[in-house]
Amino acid sequence: MATALPAMDVSPSPTPGLLQVVTDLLLLDYRRCQRRAYLNRFGDESEREPERDFLIKLRQESQRHIQTVLQTEYPQYRQPQAPREDYQAQTEETLALMAQGAEVIYGGRLSQAFGEVAATGEKILLLGAPPLLVKQTGHSRWGDWQYRPLSIHLGRRPKPEYKILAAFYAHLLSHNQGQTPAGADLILRQGNRFRVDLREWLPRFYDALSDYLTTLCEQREPEVFISRQRCHLCHWQSHCYGLAQSQKHLSLVPGVTPSRYESLQKAGIETIAQLAYGAPDPLADLLGPALARQLQRQALALVEKRPFRRQHTRSFPLPQAPVELYFDIEAEPERNLDYLLGVLVVEGESHRFYGFLAENPEQEGEIWQTFLALMAQYPTAPIFHFSEYEAETLKRLAKLYPSPGLDLRRLLGRCWDLHQIVTTQAICPVENYSLKSLANWLGFQWRDGAASGDQSVCWYDQWLTTQNYVYLERIVQYNEDDCRATWRLKQWLESFLSSEGA
Repeated sequence: MATALPAMDVSPSPTPGLLQVVTDLLLLDYRRCQRRAYLNRFGDESEREPERDFLIKLRQESQRHIQTVLQTEYPQYRQPQAPREDYQAQTEETLALMAQGAEVIYGGRLSQAFGEVAATGEKILLLGAPPLLVKQTGHSRWGDWQYRPLSIHLGRRPKPEYKILAAFYAHLLSHNQGQTPAGADLILRQGNRFRVDLREWLPRFYDALSDYLTTLCEQREPEVFISRQRCHLCHWQSHCYGLAQSQKHLSLVPGVTPSRYESLQKAGIETIAQLAYGAPDPLADLLGPALARQLQRQALALVEKRPFRRQHTRSFPLPQAPVELYFDIEAEPERNLDYLLGVLVVEGESHRFYGFLAENPEQEGEIWQTFLALMAQYPTAPIFHFSEYEAETLKRLAKLYPSPGLDLRRLLGRCWDLHQIVTTQAICPVENYSLKSLANWLGFQWRDGAASGDQSVCWYDQWLTTQNYVYLERIVQYNEDDCRATWRLKQWLESFLSSEGA
């Protein structure tokens, strides 16, 4: 099932004797973001940010996940012993283990000379490192057995990029064992398995590989597109964001997705200002009246640096009470743990912060009971939070740690999600509707500019490892600032929603 590409020059400055190596990780980067893959190859290293703590943590979790799968399901595995950097020796050892009929091979390498560089005759080398190769009945050049690839990922669902990588490994197996495997498997978080249909995903892999090689061949820098979810951990984020700002790029407008961006380009709209002041009728024909108006008003808010009320929404006043509570949580998804329940109690001019912190995971139930005791002191106070996670966590903890006398329905009835309110009632001059973005626009600053939810998780892991209280202090400070930012947002919303000119 192998394929071949036409000869192409993929080297920025061809040098005879060198190989152009395409690895599974490079292809994965390309699938996630073409621009990141390009910058990894041709970008200015001085503009590349250091790797973030959270990425290092994810890599460590991934390795632990792999080790758990090995120990519980494939303890009989064998692996190449050559140094990791010597891919040729590792490839030879992998093939030798396959020829011997090893039941399971962990950490193997597979390669294939694939195509040719036109200008110099250099070879394109495909190089993959399938986490596991599992022996099964079939045919190969060694006898009546063959191997199928098994990939292990931390994700909860079988993402397209996982399937592309599985097809990459299947392609390399096809070349090396002389037979395409019948299928490829994924093991995801919590041991969930998924079978990859190679009839569908091998052609998609070939398309992705062809696109990647063409990008390298032409040295064509992909256009910038800012996506908060995709970009926030990338080491080129600051570089790309600066470029997008200088271009007044449309991806900075909340609601402009890649597909909508393509539609706007077709309409000749290239900048935020053009979107803000463009004729409404062509946009309505292109995107539909409601979406066109939403995007135009969002662009107008950014250009004119002022908020607008959303039209056709029911107006309602936010509750005011002698005592108001502002609630924020720090959580560790990997452990399914909420390790800090923070509450800012606002009573007139008095602001008192309570950080109920689990110094170890076993204390989660204790901080939940302490939190409930504080709630009972203010039985009618409204509870303001930012995102639905806080309310969902109350449900989870109430089920996990039953508390006599707790009226969960009443507690949830006191909760007000300011994210839901601001996104349905207001159009703000922000590039995304995160708490940090909104609060920064309102003039609020976190004491630690590098703090984030992801960083808080890393600090908690570092606390558990080192028992250094500095990490706990940074977590508590960050959570308190989140609560104070939520209070600042509520103050603005209260004024804005009651304003005649809003």
